[in-house]
Amino acid sequence: MEKELIVTDVVVIGAGPAGMTAALYASRANLKTHMIEKGVPGGEVNNTADVENYPGFSLVSGPELAQHMYQGAMRFDAVHDYGDVSHIEVAGDLKRVHTSSKVYEAKAVIVATGSFHRHLGVPGEEELAGRGVSYCAVCDGFFFRDKEIIVVGGGDSAVEEAHYLTQFASKVTVIHRRDELRAQKVLQDRAFANPKIEFIWDSVVEEILGTDAVEGVQIKNVKTGQTSRVDAQGVFIYVGLVPNSEAVKDLGITDAEGWIITDDHMATSLPGVFAAGDVRQKHLRQIVTATGDGGTAGFQAYQYIESLKD
Repeated sequence: MEKELIVTDVVVIGAGPAGMTAALYASRANLKTHMIEKGVPGGEVNNTADVENYPGFSLVSGPELAQHMYQGAMRFDAVHDYGDVSHIEVAGDLKRVHTSSKVYEAKAVIVATGSFHRHLGVPGEEELAGRGVSYCAVCDGFFFRDKEIIVVGGGDSAVEEAHYLTQFASKVTVIHRRDELRAQKVLQDRAFANPKIEFIWDSVVEEILGTDAVEGVQIKNVKTGQTSRVDAQGVFIYVGLVPNSEAVKDLGITDAEGWIITDDHMATSLPGVFAAGDVRQKHLRQIVTATGDGGTAGFQAYQYIESLKD
């Protein structure tokens, strides 16, 4: 079956905070803009029960904030299409974005496909997500004041977030599958010096325990095979983030792990191809930084298309 051809100015791939903001800025600049999303607009924001660190809202649910963003993104006649982008072709000034049923031909493309947290894949993880299982200390740490928390992982994110969580928790236990951390030494030193942080080495989580909320974890020592239970009210999992960059893997714009490399203007090494939000190679991945990226990318797409007229 021949695919439908849609000719536009800008294609935004992804309708999370970065994508929706990019669509808002591009369409507001009077560019014909199509935003493609394979799921519900909002992305990972929809999985956040309460957002209390987004400017303008003292407290708002993730789905409600996503709806506000979506309404704003659509104000200037951007078109929202459901679709799963398989690949992108770059042919000089033209870019072709392919889904299963359509081809979008555009002058500029903004990739805002985000990332997802690598899961442990153990019993209880999905069932207790949002009820004690979290992947974001900055988002959810406040809700665990004076409680005992487990952090799973041994890299920079795990150790840094464990330290961050001590301002709320009565105790933070870091469970790591090796006998030493992979985090930077400065982060290790800070964690080792924190009296609220304890470590369990050479161990993996086999199950997250609890019925209506997290009550603890069952762990196994990878060297001895011995199993034991650790009680806690929260489990924060930091075993890696995975970028949603499969559609651009052949364009040569990612690093070895799949994160898209951009400059401060959200531009990749391919003229007219931009990236915004959590799919970028960056340090802080938050709703507010994603919207900032999206605004920059939308404006820079306009600047790029104007330059083609010279």
